[in-house]
Amino acid sequence: MAPTPGGNRRTRVHVVSDVHGNVRDLARAGDGADALVCLGDLVLFLDYADHSRGIFPDLFGRENASRLVELRTARRFEEARAFGAALWAGVGTDRAAAIERAVRRQYAELFTAFPTPTYATYGNVDMPMLWPEYAGPGTRVLDGERVEIGGWTFGFVGGGLRTPMRTPYEISDEEYAAKIEAVGEVDVLCTHIPPEVPELVYDTVARRFERGSRALLEAIRRTRPRYSLFGHVHQPLVRRMRIGATECVNVGHFAGSGRPWVLEW
Repeated sequence: MAPTPGGNRRTRVHVVSDVHGNVRDLARAGDGADALVCLGDLVLFLDYADHSRGIFPDLFGRENASRLVELRTARRFEEARAFGAALWAGVGTDRAAAIERAVRRQYAELFTAFPTPTYATYGNVDMPMLWPEYAGPGTRVLDGERVEIGGWTFGFVGGGLRTPMRTPYEISDEEYAAKIEAVGEVDVLCTHIPPEVPELVYDTVARRFERGSRALLEAIRRTRPRYSLFGHVHQPLVRRMRIGATECVNVGHFAGSGRPWVLEW
């Protein structure tokens, strides 16, 4: 990482989201930056591009993973849940315990790869209750909170809104809106999910609209941050657009690209 910002020197922050198990590139993501910002989804449960990767195929094989992706992509969520339940019943093990063990193995590697300093918030597939065990002294976890980096104020809101997918960290619209309100006016508003704008929430590969936040969109219009940064939608129809005075940027599917998005001022 670069030295702590000072004087008139420019500040450089690297931003990643949707890491999904990419430990190798995460270990280099902070090179040349004053800080790394991570917008969540560290865990890889199932890779929609490579069905051999993730917790699900490790447990049930690539063929079953491909079938699950097929059902979800077709928005046949009830069938997908029934299919998954039948697989779990067949292995005769405690589902929650097995997933937690697998997530712990991934977190042990991922949190070790974070550079110092890292500012991180949760994604919808993360398990927040485990983060305190793995976040080292150089990693600050923020959710509904603010921090100053290089003279700019960054606000962080983690997690996703409730969906038929029922991922681990989905919360109500009211709880999410309260965290947005708690952050208030900032220079850079950092969230896992995007504002509720059709072009920003549509995934062109999954062929569906992901859930964005209307409260986030309203906050952008009201408080006018310089930037709204987010991830969640891996292959968005539009990666970048302006909403009033705010530059809204999907910082990318880091698991696939391996490259952080760069913010410099």
